[in-house]
Amino acid sequence: MRIFITGASGFVGGAAARHFAKSHDVIAMSRSEKSDAIIKALGVTPIRCALGEVTTEHLKGVDVIIHAAAKVEEWGPWADYWKLNVDGTTQLLETAKAAGVKTFIHIGTEASVFYGQPMHNIDETLPLALRSPYPYSRTKAHAEKAVLAANDENFRTISVRPRMIWGPGDKTILPVVLEMIEKGLFLWVDGGRALTSTTHIDNLVHGIDLAIERGKGGEAYFITDEGTRSLREFFHRPDGHQGSHPARQGNARLAGRMAGADYGGDLAGIKP
Repeated sequence: MRIFITGASGFVGGAAARHFAKSHDVIAMSRSEKSDAIIKALGVTPIRCALGEVTTEHLKGVDVIIHAAAKVEEWGPWADYWKLNVDGTTQLLETAKAAGVKTFIHIGTEASVFYGQPMHNIDETLPLALRSPYPYSRTKAHAEKAVLAANDENFRTISVRPRMIWGPGDKTILPVVLEMIEKGLFLWVDGGRALTSTTHIDNLVHGIDLAIERGKGGEAYFITDEGTRSLREFFHRPDGHQGSHPARQGNARLAGRMAGADYGGDLAGIKP
């Protein structure tokens, strides 16, 4: 199987590229020589292109796209979020269809249903936050809407939604928060007692694998670790940022939905 990955020089895309390169022909979007070097080190072939500029030639012979590239920074102009997260995704979808790609896996987020409300015991039936006041949430919601709407009998599109991704190789949110905590600059809301779901990078990659293998087109799936924990517990536990490998049952809810089960509950995975 030939797989094209965007965002392969980053945390999520890089983990996916490393995993799938072990058994598949993987190529990846690259915008610079620096990215070329990172991607080659993963055992993957870099393809010079950028979001919004992908051609059918770039996708020649590709069976599956894993779209992990996105603007995820906390701040920035609305136009930048829209250009990368929505327009970039839409252009990639259109080109993928034209190139005969069979499966499109979008790396979404729980933020796509967030508009400022508490999110307790939610599932995939919660509507997308298309009018969220937050640029990342709103643009990822519109991107996912475009992805799922593009699904048809010849083009299977799926969105997977991790929550607070962590594990080896993370250089984004968690390292920043941990540094703030160490310096005494982090403000604990409710004393850090608020509960959260999380997604270890290995569980996310396993979830992507499941989505490719048996995901239903036109569907979104939350992917999380087993259980919930307080924010203070998560950030302070010994393995919280040292790269341990939680049990794969964290993806039981995803696997169950793909097999036709109807799981309720929160974002956390549920044991089989």
